[in-house]
Amino acid sequence: MAGINNFLALMLQLSVPIILGALCGTIAERGGIILLGVEGMMLLGAFAGVAGSFFTGSAFAGVLLSIIAGALVGWIYALFCLKWKAHQSVVGVGVNLFASGITAVLLKAIWHTEGMSDPVAAIGSLTVPVLSDIPIVGALFKNQSPYLYAMFLIVAGVWILFYKTKYGLRYRAIGDQPHAVQTAGVPVNRYRYIAMMAAGAIAGIAGSYLSLSQNNLFVTDMVAGRGFMGLAANIFGGWQPIGSLGAGMVFAVAQAARFYLTDLEIPSQIVQMLPYVITLLILLFVGKRVKGPEALGKLVD
Repeated sequence: MAGINNFLALMLQLSVPIILGALCGTIAERGGIILLGVEGMMLLGAFAGVAGSFFTGSAFAGVLLSIIAGALVGWIYALFCLKWKAHQSVVGVGVNLFASGITAVLLKAIWHTEGMSDPVAAIGSLTVPVLSDIPIVGALFKNQSPYLYAMFLIVAGVWILFYKTKYGLRYRAIGDQPHAVQTAGVPVNRYRYIAMMAAGAIAGIAGSYLSLSQNNLFVTDMVAGRGFMGLAANIFGGWQPIGSLGAGMVFAVAQAARFYLTDLEIPSQIVQMLPYVITLLILLFVGKRVKGPEALGKLVD
């Protein structure tokens, strides 16, 4: 039983950045904007979190700076795509490359070192009394980051906004028939700007989780493909908030499993690449069967 609880606890910890990354893709792409820059947005959020914590001495200030930085990058992303009509996939690749380069440069400028920053104030874990003692389910409440609970709240909030409000109905319609929605008097691009800023803010939160909760420092390229896993989970989950949650859990199981395969006589390289292989296989066999927004990548004047 202890082994199962430990595995579930690890899986939940690893699921947070993947699910938040998937949610970024869900928010952006349900409105018709292709978001390939999640990896870079998360990396910038991770760096902003450590920088904010380093200069203020407060991890919560670091989280706030991550959210602001992510929202700003989301706005710039939308500016390139919507106002200047740049190719959306190219913009995403550009954001990823820019984030990798600028964080390495700023790391050297601030800490005068390469590879990783100095340790900073971090977000601690929580244990909920009584609930943490429940078999299996207790793993959800024992030594878990506050980010985990925030993640569930964000997923629930996005689901409610998408399916229980008129704004969500309009936004989902924008992802399928933006010209028809615009004809009805809805400011399509305004909705898209707001959505991209929200997606960026969530990416910033995901990045700060890696640098301020799982760790207490910044490491070069520390996102390590989790943003791309999030995009794959978004596709696997059918561009739905709850689907992204479930798909993110599946990818987290694959990531957690590799820690339990190290004792077997399997080359470590194969164990390390397992989550990425599973990501590719899911995209290969499931990606063609799910239907995305009809107007994905299409703009309006």
